[in-house]
Amino acid sequence: MGINKQSDVAATLAIGPTSLGMVRIYIEGEGFEIPMDFDPDEALEIAEELRAAAEKARGSAPRGGSSSPKERAR
Repeated sequence: MGINKQSDVAATLAIGPTSLGMVRIYIEGEGFEIPMDFDPDEALEIAEELRAAAEKARGSAPRGGSSSPKERAR
């Protein structure tokens, strides 16, 4: 599956600190769980990449779409 291909897979995303000083991105869906731990510096790099991608998408997204991030992700 490529980054630009739509999917009907629904998942929940949780992000937060762990008790060991890591940042966890946790993805859970029907039949799968994906915990990913990053040190704080890596997490900040990921946050920068997300922000840059969001800004780029904002400039190229068609108008009149869904206003809900969850609806857009599906």
